[in-house]
Parts: sequence; C-alpha cells; structure tokens
Amino acid sequence: MYFKARAKSEELLILDSLSKRMNLSDQDKLYYLNLTKGYEGELIFDSLTEDLAEEYLILNDLLLSFNKTTFQIDSLMIGLNKAYFYEVKNYEGDFYYESEKIYKKPKTEITNPLNQLSRTETLLRQFIQSLGFSMAVEGYVIFINPEFTLYQAPLNKPFIFPTQIKRHLQQLRFNSSKLNDKHKRLAEKLVSLHIKNSKYTNLPNYEYDQLRKGIKCASCSSFMVTVNGRSCICAECGHSETVAQAVKRSVDEFRMLFPDKKITTNVIHNWCCIVESKKRIKRILDNHLNMQGNNRWIYYE
Repeated sequence: MYFKARAKSEELLILDSLSKRMNLSDQDKLYYLNLTKGYEGELIFDSLTEDLAEEYLILNDLLLSFNKTTFQIDSLMIGLNKAYFYEVKNYEGDFYYESEKIYKKPKTEITNPLNQLSRTETLLRQFIQSLGFSMAVEGYVIFINPEFTLYQAPLNKPFIFPTQIKRHLQQLRFNSSKLNDKHKRLAEKLVSLHIKNSKYTNLPNYEYDQLRKGIKCASCSSFMVTVNGRSCICAECGHSETVAQAVKRSVDEFRMLFPDKKITTNVIHNWCCIVESKKRIKRILDNHLNMQGNNRWIYYE
C-alpha cells in the first residue's frame, strides 16, 4: 500500500470536465492530451512499483515548496539510507540526444528532463535536511512507454529505458532493508507539507453559459443519460445509478468548476437539466448538503 497514493490533479479533473462540456481550442486540447498521457504513464509506473511498498515508503505525486521555489516529484521512494525519486515520461516515438539536448525526430527540440531532475534533486536534498533528516537523494528519468526510443543516449545519464525498469526495481528490492520510525516521520512530514492545489495551471477561460448542461454518465462520460423512476440510466453504455447519486456527483462537478458560485436549487436544476422536478432536486440537496440562509436566500454548502 502506498504511503501517499496518486490522484488526478484538480487541473486535470477540470479539463476532463471542460473537454466534455465545451469545445477546447487546439492548443488546450493538446495540453489536455499531454496531461492525460503523463498521468497514464505515472499510473503504469505505479503498477510496477506496487510490490515495493513493503520495503520502501512510496509517496506519489508530491508538490513541495522550499526557499519560495515550488517543485514536483512524480514518485519518491524512501529507503534505509537513500531516497529515490523519479521523473516519469510517457514519450512515444523516435528521439535522439545531441549536445545535451533531446530532439524528437526529425528535428523538434523538447525540454531535457535532466534539467528538471537536477533542480529537483538539489531542492529535495536541501528540503529533507531542513526538516532535520540526513539522507542521500538519487533521481532518475523513467521512460515508461515501450514505443519510445532515444538514439545516441549517453551511458552516464540517469535515464531508465522501458527494457531496464524491471531490472532497476528488482535491484531496489535486493538492496532493501527494514525501515524504522524515523523514515515514517519523514514520510509523514513530506505528506503534511504537500501542496494540494497548485497556483500554476493552464486552464482555458470559461463561463457558465458556455458549458453544456446535463448529467454525464459516471462510466463513459456520455450525456445520453435519462431519468427512469429513481434511476439515471445511460443509453450509451447501460450504466445505472440512483438519481440522488447522479445529482450529488453533478453538484461536485459544478463546485469544482465554479468554486465561487453558490449552490442553489435553481442553479443545480438548470445544471443537471434532465431532472424535471425542482422539488426532487431540493430534496436531494437537503439530504446531502448543509442548508444555509433562509426563505428565498437558501443555498447549500
């Protein structure tokens, strides 16, 4: 079991929602695609490191700040005398290394992940020391996609290619030793200092009136959802859930997209759109949220 499990960032969750409810620009679509692909690559790496969770304290998706500088770690493994951290890249296709730079063939330069790795290593080492712990830090770039090739890759760089990942993890298991309370305290401190929501996002501008209204299917995200008695049923995939569950899920989505807007019966009735009765919406809100205000000024939190 991971000490800190991975979850989708709020930025990716919002883009998931917006991609279904509005037309994203080509630039925003590409950004969303890259975020999604990166997250999928991290999940693949998680599936490979899961067996190490008994020998190492594994903290996934950390966002930390030290000396007014924010840095992000895809995966951190705390061992007996050393902390290993990983920058996971889900690149696909043919790339080559030349003069300390990386290019996607034929000649498109991409950001060299070693630059970020070096920066993170310095910050993480200083950060751990500032917390009163002494531990070596070692970082690697993991290329997780089996369809990735890097030509002219230097031998002295901390790259781990798809065919090397399992051997690397096996070596970590071979070198593992029993951890103690000191390691757990470090892990707990890092988790407590994790920044949950980054200020630095690239979300498109959007307004309520721009977005498609309706309840999305919890399984396939289709809007082909209809109300049948106490159930919401998706005509696309057949998924079924109670109306109350569907409305509550839609309220959570609305709150995520519009954190500054008040949740009222009228607003959620319009947002869900397929539930005809406002009284039914109000009853669900009464049962699942806390009512604030009174009479015509009632809203929910």
